[in-house]
Amino acid sequence: MKKTIYLSLISLLLLLVGCNTSKKKSEEWTLATIPTIEQVGHVNLPDDIAPVNAPFETVQFSKPEFPADTVFLQLLPDQVNTGEINDAISALSEKGGGVVAVPQGEWLTGRVELASNVNLYIPEGAVLRFSGWVKDFQPAVFTRVEGVEVMSLGACIYANDQDNIAITGRGKLIGPAGGDIRERIDRSGVIENVIEATTPIKERIFDGNQESGTIFPPMFISPINCTNVYVEGVSLENTAFWNVVPIYCDHVIIRGINVNSVGVPRGDGIDIESTRNVLIEYSTLACGDDCFTMKAGRGLDGLRVNKPTENVVVRYCLAREGHGGITVGSETAAVIRNLYVHDCVFDDTEVGIRFKTRRPRGGGGENLIYERIRMNLKATAFKWDMLGEPLFVGELAERLPARELNELTPWYRNIQAKDILIENCTHFVKVLGIPESPLEELNIENAEVNCTNFFYAHDLDKGSFKNMRLSSNDSILEFVDARNLLFEILKHLLKRLI
Repeated sequence: MKKTIYLSLISLLLLLVGCNTSKKKSEEWTLATIPTIEQVGHVNLPDDIAPVNAPFETVQFSKPEFPADTVFLQLLPDQVNTGEINDAISALSEKGGGVVAVPQGEWLTGRVELASNVNLYIPEGAVLRFSGWVKDFQPAVFTRVEGVEVMSLGACIYANDQDNIAITGRGKLIGPAGGDIRERIDRSGVIENVIEATTPIKERIFDGNQESGTIFPPMFISPINCTNVYVEGVSLENTAFWNVVPIYCDHVIIRGINVNSVGVPRGDGIDIESTRNVLIEYSTLACGDDCFTMKAGRGLDGLRVNKPTENVVVRYCLAREGHGGITVGSETAAVIRNLYVHDCVFDDTEVGIRFKTRRPRGGGGENLIYERIRMNLKATAFKWDMLGEPLFVGELAERLPARELNELTPWYRNIQAKDILIENCTHFVKVLGIPESPLEELNIENAEVNCTNFFYAHDLDKGSFKNMRLSSNDSILEFVDARNLLFEILKHLLKRLI
């Protein structure tokens, strides 16, 4: 039987095994300067990329260069222009590269395939609208869906094993509408139950070739196995699935994009998938699922591939709506490490800073750092969901009994947050950990919080919470198997309940 301990801030100095509080007198402190909603997001995109100062070693980022040769596409408004666009990209790449420019107006296309040393330029006033028919995204290509490798439709804009590619301009991309894509999406269950980990990749075919065959929907922009990827300025609407998803890439810059996928199930904004050396800045996401998301493969298939997501910087970004402002997981098999999120605003998302995994997912996350974040939320500010739901993982979603550790036991550790302003939330901290693999080393310093409820921790080991000004409806701290915690300099105002 679990033992739950409830404390209030007033009673926090009572003895609690494994928990400590400081006896220091209160001292004055102030938050660092935290940006407002008017100072972040795509409307504030500067021309140049400022130097990156991260608390871990990373590359320095700069805009890519392309040959001056420019091809101005001649497209027709009453046809699907896939061939014209892809032929121009391929031919220009073979000549050494350059710019392929989309004319102003609205143009229909199927899957666009980028090639090395080509910048696909979509100027303001130009719209690429993607077909809603499966046939316009065939044949199947190699990709990864929800952390598992497959042969499927890929992405509306796709690339495989290319170098120095870009999508730029102030134009608009509109995802598939009409047709049969959305009707034929596989909904038979979680993907690891659909595809056996031992099935060869070439046999994992979901291309919709058979009339009744299901598909995995195309992502919006997804290069795989690429280096030096650059996305700037474009707007994305009505995706069929995740929006911008670099997979197995190195050196990626995403800046100044504007995404709207509100109302789209699984309509994630930016998913960094087993990719390293990434800069995301001055982007605005309003999403039907998580906004800025870090992933590294799922379960046994993710362990087989074993490519982490690492060395990622997210700065001066705005999340306007979504399940999580910034999320790590739930695909964690090859580990997410070295993530630095700073000077961002999460406004009207459900959770602010979110961490997910599941017992069958494996891997975890470490060295995750958050500084100077402003949040106005519908739900929790800091949330760890490490168990999931029975609908997806069955009895493994039950906290007890504790299971034996194995290669699929996930973990989170070494998470730092500093200078956090929470204008509104339900819970400040909510930890739903795993008893055999508790969350470790959580440190939050300098936080000003307006919340309904304060602190709820199941399976948390080692943490410190310093310099916090709290305004809440209650002062309850709930602990289940939480230990080695330090609370130091807490100022609390109990809000009057009317």
